[in-house]
Amino acid sequence: QVQLVESGGGLVRPGGSLRLSCTASGSGFTLGYYASGWFRQAPGKEREGVSWISNSGRTSGYAGSVNERFTISRDNAKNTVYLQMNSLKPEDTAVYYCATGPAGGLDRREYRFWGQGTQVIVSS
Repeated sequence: QVQLVESGGGLVRPGGSLRLSCTASGSGFTLGYYASGWFRQAPGKEREGVSWISNSGRTSGYAGSVNERFTISRDNAKNTVYLQMNSLKPEDTAVYYCATGPAGGLDRREYRFWGQGTQVIVSS
């Protein structure tokens, strides 16, 4: 059974920063074998891809709305993926989910395992 647990969400003012973490666990599961992604879902909207990173960490991608503000990284020794979010805007408010799968990219259909999400609220 694979489990992904996100943490680091919270309330932040516009222009502020947050760092999300996603730690994987499960018997015999190695996060470093898979690509990982961050997705978000705002109320009344579909879940959208935010960023992804290859299993090695050498390749990554971002949605245009977060490019140059968010940075994805991973520490395979810790089975953990991170999302550093800077210059946050009210429109970044959403539940953020991490996911992992073989192919990567921003299409949620490529991901097999999902976390439960962490809430991010950007408000003054």
